[in-house]
Amino acid sequence: MNATHKTTDDQRQGALDSIRLGALAGAAGGLAEIAWVSLYAFASDTSPALVARGVTTAAGVSALLPADAVTLGVGVHMGIAVMLGIALAFVWRAMSASRNVNPFSFMAAALTGVWAINFFVVLPIVSPAFLTLLPYSVSLVSKLAFGMAAAGALQLFAVPAGALHAARIRL
Repeated sequence: MNATHKTTDDQRQGALDSIRLGALAGAAGGLAEIAWVSLYAFASDTSPALVARGVTTAAGVSALLPADAVTLGVGVHMGIAVMLGIALAFVWRAMSASRNVNPFSFMAAALTGVWAINFFVVLPIVSPAFLTLLPYSVSLVSKLAFGMAAAGALQLFAVPAGALHAARIRL
């Protein structure tokens, strides 16, 4: 195998690893958000179903399953969480390849940025009503819970790039 094919194979494997890792991180983060919002809803007498319906409305997909907007909202939330996890895994792996990047610090910063963009730029335009469903502090803690769960998944399931390369050489 020549060097060009080896590099391409390594890049392809790295991309697949980032997708796998990101999907796990995003799923963990999405579930952490659901747990936090459910806990808040229970403690405050807020309806978690109303929040889930708000997700379908904000995503513009309410018409897909009008009779089951809650299930659809959870599905949309988890789909977005997995996509976000994949994107963040690519960024984290790229950054951590050249320097030691703590996944918890990285995720806290990234998810604070995601929260700010969502709540101060996107949602006021797309779905202003969604902004009234939860206090900003609760939604920020939700994003930070996502970040901590995703960082835990990154730390638990990430294989250092050097270890992957060494394992492929042995094969």
